[in-house]
Amino acid sequence: MKEIILIKNGELVLKGLNRSTFESMLIKTIRRRLRDLGKVSIKNAQSTIYIEPMDEDFDFEEACQRVQKIFGIAAFSRCAALNKDIEEILSVVADYVKPALSGVKTFKVESKRSDKTFPLTSPEISREVGGKILSAMPHLKVDVHNPDIIVSVEIRDYAAYIHAGQLQGAGGLPVGTGGKATVLISGGIDSPVAAYRMAKRGLMLNAVHFASPPYTGPLAEKKVKTLLSKVAAYSGDIRLGIVPFTEIQEAIAENCKEEYFTLIMRRMMMRISERLAISSGSKALITGESLGQVASQTLPALAVTDIVTKEIPVLRPLIGMDKEEIISISRKIDAFETSILPYEDCCTVFTPRHPRTRPTIEDCAQAESTFDFEPLIEKAINDTVYCRITKDGEAN
Repeated sequence: MKEIILIKNGELVLKGLNRSTFESMLIKTIRRRLRDLGKVSIKNAQSTIYIEPMDEDFDFEEACQRVQKIFGIAAFSRCAALNKDIEEILSVVADYVKPALSGVKTFKVESKRSDKTFPLTSPEISREVGGKILSAMPHLKVDVHNPDIIVSVEIRDYAAYIHAGQLQGAGGLPVGTGGKATVLISGGIDSPVAAYRMAKRGLMLNAVHFASPPYTGPLAEKKVKTLLSKVAAYSGDIRLGIVPFTEIQEAIAENCKEEYFTLIMRRMMMRISERLAISSGSKALITGESLGQVASQTLPALAVTDIVTKEIPVLRPLIGMDKEEIISISRKIDAFETSILPYEDCCTVFTPRHPRTRPTIEDCAQAESTFDFEPLIEKAINDTVYCRITKDGEAN
């Protein structure tokens, strides 16, 4: 008996003439994520991807954990692959599904016969397999309406496959099919979730972080890299640019009214991020803003920050979400506990006591006219330091 991983594509099956491009990208991602676990054979047929290990010591548990974090996969199963012979199926099925059924009371068998040359119909397969399981495990009962677990038997082109229960995949689209975008990453809860959500829509990620030493320290930077590594477990490697922002923030504090500090700071960040994004091939910026969450995220405030980005769009995947919804996703991707660590980021260091909530574009332009910010922006861009973040942290 061989074991394989059987992958069901998600919304990829809805694609038209370019469906093969999406499937090819997904297979390439799977191969890359499993590369260090050993040699595998990957085949694609009937909207299903088959992963067959070629090494005896292949780590199935680790492979399943990695597959579960690959965007583009709706569901997957660890299966026994057998000859298309009912006697062989019946000789294996009870022992193979026993671990999954040991803690439940009810089950049902679902059979699918894609290969119509198989002599038994789907109901006949289910009846034979169900009887074999009941004989081996008499404590179980069949419940066709609401079973604790479903045992599946699939008769396909290559073989017969048995599995007990599907695992949910990450869904979405394969990373890279939507192009590339740059996320503005802080040390908070929102921006890692925004990055995750846009990677789920097929975007490859770069990231920009603004550091303000000595107001922010190395622990704040380490926190950001840890957060990106949580996202990278789903998105793949992320190129991070760390922008020195101290001189710009000090210039804002010296020349602008306090109520405009956050707004002018955000406009400077957007200008810098857009230029870095374009230079890296990104076609959009991503932010973690949610409408009305803080003073800089009202509609007028968003308008005065958007106006300075001239060439690429700004994507805000959290704009209509409340904090509890965002926190739920943060916990799901294992980022929440890191996000709430008490290290200052540059957005919180210079927060005004009474921020302007209904600014106008003209007011912000007037506030900026009090100092020459363009040389400071150019210097910050030139002094930006880059690194690569993987699921395991910063890469050498």
